[in-house]
Amino acid sequence: MRPSRLLTTAAVAASALVLAACGADDTSSDTGADAAASTDAAFPVTIEHVFGETVIEEKPERVASIAWMNHEVPLALGVVPVGMSKATWGDDDEDGVLPWVEERLEELDAETPVLFDETEGIDFEAVADTAPDVILASYSGLTQEEYDTLSKIAPVVAYPEVAWGTTYQDMILMNSEALGLAEEGEELVEELDSTVTEAFAEHEELAGKNVVFSYLDPNDLSQIGFYTTLDTRPGFLAEYGMGTPEVVAEMSEGTDEFYTTVSAEEADTFDDVDLFVTYGDESLAEAAEEDPLLSQIPAVEQGAIAMLPNSTPLAAAANPTPLSITYNLDEYLDLLAAALA
Repeated sequence: MRPSRLLTTAAVAASALVLAACGADDTSSDTGADAAASTDAAFPVTIEHVFGETVIEEKPERVASIAWMNHEVPLALGVVPVGMSKATWGDDDEDGVLPWVEERLEELDAETPVLFDETEGIDFEAVADTAPDVILASYSGLTQEEYDTLSKIAPVVAYPEVAWGTTYQDMILMNSEALGLAEEGEELVEELDSTVTEAFAEHEELAGKNVVFSYLDPNDLSQIGFYTTLDTRPGFLAEYGMGTPEVVAEMSEGTDEFYTTVSAEEADTFDDVDLFVTYGDESLAEAAEEDPLLSQIPAVEQGAIAMLPNSTPLAAAANPTPLSITYNLDEYLDLLAAALA
């Protein structure tokens, strides 16, 4: 049974901003007025990122976000975006919104924001049509050109250093600061960290186990694809006590790529791997175990493969987000522990 939805005292205070985002009167109570005044006082704020720095002069009333998960920060803090990225991975009912986001919108009694379809890249026109005061993209793979184009619409919070390499903590801290909710963002990070730490403590069999977060192509097992330590998927597991195999550490050193591949001919370099995590179904796991090269990897030979079913919420949750962590983290860790067993 998954934990109840995270709702901090800070988030309750910040929920007054939902009314502002929806165009309602935010001075209906002394508490709301005080919260708004405190938020106003936080500005201007300057946020440094890979493309320089962004200055946000005033409290943004209309918040837009692009790319995976950025919208979850304002939502977790009680602010409903005017537009956000459409979910195309892990969407169980194909409505473009992941279940933990749907749940949060229901809690806030809010309509689904405008969804930006980024299947073929950023829809700049759709973003502009929402007339945002700020665009959150601290977890993204923005190019300089995309950043420059978006900046003509509104101030943009880009990623700090590496494309798609922002931790959930840094994403929360950067996005919340842009909203004038830096303190609330810090509290959210602390609460999520406590939740994750407790969950891993309840799955002590994962501690110290070397894990490869892989992508195996069912149509071509001649390559072993895996995510580097820069990616949030293996980074999250390593941060909370799991180990990094030598081949992953070596291939991650000196690169700014979040994903790489090696030939299956080099399967012997994965000899210290305890657990393989990959997307797909059991037929892929069976194919790997029967493959003459991949089966040389001890974890594969022993069947220590955690399969994340494609396009399911569980697969999406392997990339930790502010709302998914409290939605199905235990289910995810149960899956990893079962594969080890």
